[in-house]
Amino acid sequence: MKSPTNVVKQAYEIDVSSREKLINQKGLVLWFTGLSGSGKSTLANAIETQLHQNKKHTFLLDGDNLRHGLNRDLGFSNIDRKENIRRVAHVANLMADSGLIVLSAFVSPFRSDRLKASKIIGENRFIEIFVDCPLSICELRDVKGLYSKARQGIISDFTGISSPFETPINPTIKVETNTMDLKACTNKIISFISQYHV
Repeated sequence: MKSPTNVVKQAYEIDVSSREKLINQKGLVLWFTGLSGSGKSTLANAIETQLHQNKKHTFLLDGDNLRHGLNRDLGFSNIDRKENIRRVAHVANLMADSGLIVLSAFVSPFRSDRLKASKIIGENRFIEIFVDCPLSICELRDVKGLYSKARQGIISDFTGISSPFETPINPTIKVETNTMDLKACTNKIISFISQYHV
């Protein structure tokens, strides 16, 4: 997709720092990545609930929900997955510019796409959270029956079965949801992001 040549970026009178000062917090993006069934959405919801109770301004971007609206025109081919993550990264970046703590829960299986997302958002406010869980456990948790359908060939391009998941090499935070309970995972992440003065 080519960038338009006749579009000039508009300068804003109110900058990011001014927006952050108004709500007394730093914009930040918590990017949850992991297999379907690893616990990304559950964990993101628990952390947002805790932050909300702490009077923090947040917004949760969930992969399934965005595919009902913004990304409803995209499938699950590699090209569509890349476009899905590109759009989400730009939305998360705009929200972080407003001072929000954005929780982004997407499989986002490819390292190159996560790297691009971090560059769009800014590496200083992009927190990659690897929600690690063995495939066998994810399949046992699969209430939607997606893994079963993927193994039967009913669903194609399914991450972990017919499409790869590229494990983060050096994530900011790693939580293992097969050995850590929800509270322990939540506490680990909340404790880590406290250094950002959110």
